[in-house]
Amino acid sequence: MSSISLRGPERVVVAHHRWALWVMGALPVLALAVLAGTWLWTDHVADAFAATGCSVVHTTPGCVDTVDEYLGRQPWLQDAVNWSRVLMTVLPAFVGIFVAGPVIARELESGTYKVAWSQSVTPARWFAAKLAVPAMVTLASVSVLSAVCAWARNRADALGEPRVWHERDVYGSIGTVPVGYALCMLALGALTGLLLRRTVTAMIVTVAGYGALVIALNKVRSHLWPVLTDTFAPGSKYRFPDGAFDTGQGWLTGTGERLPPDACLYWNSGFEQCLADKGITHRYIDYHPASHFWPLQLVETGILLALAALAVAIAFRVLRRRHG
Repeated sequence: MSSISLRGPERVVVAHHRWALWVMGALPVLALAVLAGTWLWTDHVADAFAATGCSVVHTTPGCVDTVDEYLGRQPWLQDAVNWSRVLMTVLPAFVGIFVAGPVIARELESGTYKVAWSQSVTPARWFAAKLAVPAMVTLASVSVLSAVCAWARNRADALGEPRVWHERDVYGSIGTVPVGYALCMLALGALTGLLLRRTVTAMIVTVAGYGALVIALNKVRSHLWPVLTDTFAPGSKYRFPDGAFDTGQGWLTGTGERLPPDACLYWNSGFEQCLADKGITHRYIDYHPASHFWPLQLVETGILLALAALAVAIAFRVLRRRHG
């Protein structure tokens, strides 16, 4: 991270935390190199296997070892993609920890912030610099990482069993949501560090806050955008849309009342009589089709950015009250 064009507090932030910022900036490049290299190698393995004349489906004499070696190497890209998803899942927590502990709380705990404030740097200017530099690096790095994960996912799905878009680790590693989580945790980490003023305590509370945030949004995600509903007669042939996210199902009566799926069970001997007794005419399924990926992403990202803005506003208010 070059600090040549930066001035004042921003330059100090870069100088103090250059290694952490360098790592954050290098992550997209490293991820792209690993995933692209793995994809090229997997593609090479597939071409080399095709040239042997062996087949995975049909047993061919003398091909057992070749097939085993091929099958052992094919999952490498999927494994690399899975690890990239793990990285994207934990990255917002590390961003929050970094800002809460080393960037904010440590300076308040040790008293080194007084040096900056004694050199014509106001508390608000100091705090803004502490937020701005990590925010710029986070925004750029996580945006690129999200794009890299989406690119790798398409190639991994083409080689093996595709993962559906609404699985938590897939959904949370692509699109705009990872950026929203990272910026939200940056802001929440800054607020936590400012309030607690203890490095380790602020880091622990930030991790707990990230866990609570993820759990809460996972529970309400299906309600962030209107679902589609399909209805069909009991026993009719119905095909659930490919890649859709099932959010609920059950029975419908003639009056439109919804009943739970266990109101009448297919395998009970009195199934038909149960339907008649309760006035059930149709079965319903609520779902998000694959086309709802971006609406859900954008709404959830908006919520995360709103929480980030609220945390920053509260942080500046706390700073003014405590330090003027």
